[in-house]
Amino acid sequence: MNFYRRVRFILSSIVTGLAVAFIVVLFNPQLLQPGGSGPGSYAGAAAIASPSVAYVFATKVTLEGPPVPFEEPGLPRSEPKVRRDHSLGSGVLVRTDGVVLTNNHVIQGADEINLVLADGRAMSATIVGTDADTDLAVLRISGEQLPAARIGNSEKLRVGDVVLAIGNPFGVGQAVTMGIVSATGRSQLGLTTYENFIQTDAAINPGNSGGALVNAAGELVGINTAIFSRSGGNQGIGFAIPVSLAMAVADEILAHGRVIRGWIGVSGQDLTPALAESLGLASPSGVLVAGVQRNGPAATAGLQPGDVILGLDGSPARNAVEIMNAIAKHRPGELARLRVYRQGQQLLLDIKVVERPGQ
Repeated sequence: MNFYRRVRFILSSIVTGLAVAFIVVLFNPQLLQPGGSGPGSYAGAAAIASPSVAYVFATKVTLEGPPVPFEEPGLPRSEPKVRRDHSLGSGVLVRTDGVVLTNNHVIQGADEINLVLADGRAMSATIVGTDADTDLAVLRISGEQLPAARIGNSEKLRVGDVVLAIGNPFGVGQAVTMGIVSATGRSQLGLTTYENFIQTDAAINPGNSGGALVNAAGELVGINTAIFSRSGGNQGIGFAIPVSLAMAVADEILAHGRVIRGWIGVSGQDLTPALAESLGLASPSGVLVAGVQRNGPAATAGLQPGDVILGLDGSPARNAVEIMNAIAKHRPGELARLRVYRQGQQLLLDIKVVERPGQ
């Protein structure tokens, strides 16, 4: 009898140990990465992610010189001068068929775009589409055995998580820097129209734009976009577009050639306690309607300046950025139901969403 009890005890201990090990690895996948990844090294994560990060060289060609409408006989012909302006950034291969994500500002206005992969292969790229509202651009290259990034889950990022920034700072060559997630959901920075940035202290410098922000498992979680700096160099505050947003934009561009966003023709501002009190609201929860586009969808449905949006589609309205982003996710033709406060009364307005006009 004692023998069977000992066997059962040993087996239950083994099962318990395996279960604990599974849970630890589940929440710390970097422990299984090759190359010594872990608290002392992130070489494994860098090795996984680096091959998918490319250098992006964009060239804009302009002709200089006075126009010559007529040529006079005997005079030397005046040829316009060709000026080539170059911009340098980074890009991330996100699909094995050659789809590359980078920043719009890296390739904006470019006549020629070339990429150099981490393995040294150089190739030309074409623009599939751009989205200035998120500062993203989708490029395409052709080649064999293209090393696509492992796509991570940016929605699960936590403040304090270790991240690596990979790119081509100052054109010196591919480099990896390490830091942590300093904040998530950063908005109202004035960088783009639709903002939901990951903030990090991983060093991001000029040339890193469009590069990869990866987690400790080497998975892509963001596209590095901007830095906050008074000197032009890294000061510990960098911003990246979450990969969930970046891939959604890429999917839209690949499917439609552009990003289709919902729009109802409203501008709003966050409520302050003083504004809420003056309007007779118990708490500053909601969005004050500052303007309504004439003959736009919201005006047609009866929304007025001075109304307070309390909710959208059954969810509370916390701030203006959140409402704008939520409406943008609606497809044209869908109805957006707003719960509105007006002069002491609550109203429900169904507004037919249209496609946001081009900027």
